[in-house]
Amino acid sequence: MTEPTIMTREDLEADEHRRLQSRAAFADQSQGRERELPPDPYRTVFQRDRDRIIHSKAFRRLSHKTQVFLAPEGDHYRTRLTHTLEVSQIARSIARALRLNEDLAEAISLGHDLGHTPFGHTGEESLNDALEKIASVYPTAPRRYEHNLQSLRIVEHLEYEGQGLNLTWEVRDGIAHHTGDQRPATLEGQIVSVSDRIAYVNHDIDDAIRGGVLKEGDLPKAATEVLGHAHGVRIRTMVNDMIETSAEADEVQMSPLVWNAMMELRRFLFDNVYLSGRAKSEEPKAYRVVQALFFHYLEHPEALPPDACPSDESQLVWCVMDYIAGMTDRFAIRDYERLFVPRKWLV
Repeated sequence: MTEPTIMTREDLEADEHRRLQSRAAFADQSQGRERELPPDPYRTVFQRDRDRIIHSKAFRRLSHKTQVFLAPEGDHYRTRLTHTLEVSQIARSIARALRLNEDLAEAISLGHDLGHTPFGHTGEESLNDALEKIASVYPTAPRRYEHNLQSLRIVEHLEYEGQGLNLTWEVRDGIAHHTGDQRPATLEGQIVSVSDRIAYVNHDIDDAIRGGVLKEGDLPKAATEVLGHAHGVRIRTMVNDMIETSAEADEVQMSPLVWNAMMELRRFLFDNVYLSGRAKSEEPKAYRVVQALFFHYLEHPEALPPDACPSDESQLVWCVMDYIAGMTDRFAIRDYERLFVPRKWLV
């Protein structure tokens, strides 16, 4: 008997039910999309979501958005895109070992940071301060900018000329709750939430050492005695611990010992890297760039691109916020120079 040469969507869905544990999110049991689509013949709904995210404009822009170091000298520092890919790799490895839905974990990972501003958390802080300044004048404006909710806004409303990506409920839930007080509803979403921390704690240490901000010996010894004394060793310790601790648990989690060691490293990064003079030296400039652009377009909405113009006055702040947040670092700098720097001084 000839073996079939094509794997159909139905084959993939049946294979999930054979391979995955009962608590997994099964593609054929998804809560669906806001707008129903005809089934794809060869992809499950979560595989389709992954592909939609990868082909989006917001995903491409991540390659030119800051992770920690603004305008770093060197080709090996992380960007939002490389961070996203590292989260995806970690989340997929954990999901596979726990017999959960690797495709769902991958889709959430790839979409979780689409809403980050230019210049990393400095851009987010700048936008939040700008929104606070105009709150009394624009009562319908958003009160705060949160990158996870902006990621959700992108996939629901902004991509595909305002139609959104029309992703499944499970992917949207994982994106919205990968950070914050509310945990994702699926175990796959919970994997991404922790994988995000595993990725940035480890790669930010790696970048800080490369940038001369830290040496390996500077790291807190109590944490490295638990996690290890090298980049790859620490990731492996966290991933393996998470797999082994979550195997029989109702939630995805690490053991208290490894979790506390990871959080100690995170606190150390805040004190010695994120708030250090080297990492923050360019932040005041980036902060001013974002605010200058925000208030310029708020005062001159006619200068917005046609596809970013508000449909009515009540949407003006939302549209300006969406436009600024969507900029890459280099586009924001070029736009600032175009608007505020005399042409004779531009090289």
